[in-house]
Amino acid sequence: MSTEKTDVVIVGSGFGGAIAAYHLAAGGAKVVVLERGPWLQSNEFEHDFLLGSSYTRAFDFVVGDGMSVLGGNCVGGGSVVYFAAMPRAPRFVFERHGSIGRRMWPASIDRSSLDPWYDKVAEALPVSQQDWNDVSYSGGLWAAACHHAGRTANPAPVAIDNGKCTNCNWMMGGCRFDAKRSLLTNYLPAALAHGARIRPLHEVQQLSRTEDGGYRVSYNVVDEEDYREHTGRGVIEAKIVVLAAGAGATPVILQRSEATLGAMPHAVGRYFSGNGERLNTAVLDEDKVREVLGLSREDGIPYEANQIGKGPTVANWDKLDGSLPEYSRYSLEQLYFPPGLGTILAQVPGGADPTWFGAEKKELLKRWRSWLTIFLMTEDDNEGVFGPPPPTGNAFRISQQMLGRGPLSYEPTANTKHGWALADADVKDIMERDGLAKVAPWTNDVVGAYTVHPLASCRIGDDPATSALGDNHELRDHPGIFVTDGSSVPGALTVNPAMTIAALAERAVPGIVKAARERGVDVSYGAPSPDGATSGRRATLRLVPSLSAGE
Repeated sequence: MSTEKTDVVIVGSGFGGAIAAYHLAAGGAKVVVLERGPWLQSNEFEHDFLLGSSYTRAFDFVVGDGMSVLGGNCVGGGSVVYFAAMPRAPRFVFERHGSIGRRMWPASIDRSSLDPWYDKVAEALPVSQQDWNDVSYSGGLWAAACHHAGRTANPAPVAIDNGKCTNCNWMMGGCRFDAKRSLLTNYLPAALAHGARIRPLHEVQQLSRTEDGGYRVSYNVVDEEDYREHTGRGVIEAKIVVLAAGAGATPVILQRSEATLGAMPHAVGRYFSGNGERLNTAVLDEDKVREVLGLSREDGIPYEANQIGKGPTVANWDKLDGSLPEYSRYSLEQLYFPPGLGTILAQVPGGADPTWFGAEKKELLKRWRSWLTIFLMTEDDNEGVFGPPPPTGNAFRISQQMLGRGPLSYEPTANTKHGWALADADVKDIMERDGLAKVAPWTNDVVGAYTVHPLASCRIGDDPATSALGDNHELRDHPGIFVTDGSSVPGALTVNPAMTIAALAERAVPGIVKAARERGVDVSYGAPSPDGATSGRRATLRLVPSLSAGE
């Protein structure tokens, strides 16, 4: 078998992979992107929950010991299945100490230093600030409830073209209308236009070194219908490898590669964060929606709107206050979570124990249109640890698609539980005033804690003992390997992390370009944003002028 060669192999096509792929390809490097999941077109994003639909094909749900992770598994990665909320991390996040007792983030990064990279992402996608005419009815109700309780409410910044959005509320399974600005609509097509090659259904297994100091990337080809089956395998050699397979897969690849690369930094597969996430379901009293909040729709129904609109459009940020003690800061975000997992984990308010079936649960499910789901993003203690990797992939595959059993263990500390309890109590106080609703947190008893925003399993930092990467995202003791996905983020952000992951990936690119040039790759830095705009390029070029090919 002949071995293919290229300049750069990128593993994964979410924010961390797509952004690197675009800039490196636009700068002249030969780039191959290996993506574990399928390449779905807009008309393949289906509005159903059937086996084999876009839901089961495009998601990766891995159950660990005490923590379950829901992520993207397709070209475009998490950007295809996210809700497109794109807030920037609060300033206090970068000063967090967390479980290590000192600043987790590298000294070179704070909110001010990251703002030019945030700006670049905002220009590229683009990201816009919604006004009250753009929010969903569910978001409006959450805002009204916050106001009624003396709290504030904020329309969330989003990567959505509201002119194209039909308010179908199926965006979690991909957007049929290209209203959601996933990476399929910006960085990835731009990377393709510059010659990057994207290979779906290619699951990377292991890295090893070549004799000339480069890397050999071994992969399996995954069957398009049954992800447990492999239809082939192959190897690509590259001078640079960028790992962006997600915080649940990147550390597993590196752990499996110890046999061929040598010892990994201590922090690989440790310090995993679930972004402190938790969900509450408020079951609304329809009459009280009218009486207490004064709301109703054109047809006279006060609410019954859980399925109408889009994902999160309104958030309460009152507790994103840097003067508060750590583990007491969090955001509360209205969220549409479709039937399925939510109907299993949502609990009957007022019950002493988890209720899976029976008359009360049946009545709860009958009223699902009157639910309002509130998404809590708190500060956790980076408790997650990955055990020995499975033989292939990031998990033992249980079903044809989507479901697996992974090596992640997670035991929440008292600090994490404290943050959850404060946020739970806040939601209860807001939603149960004057009988508006009854609230219950989702249970952790079946799949443990859960996250849709896994972070920090190969994090950046200044301390080699507690970080896997330097502040340039290069893997310690393994030059030429970079990590640019959510696993590089040091800890919980208290807000949706996509914007920060993307900004860090943009920030990492100049260092990757520099390393590639040192290894003989003819590549430059300074391409405009994928939409052709140049203001973001000019701002960031001032930070790295030596890598520019000229304006």
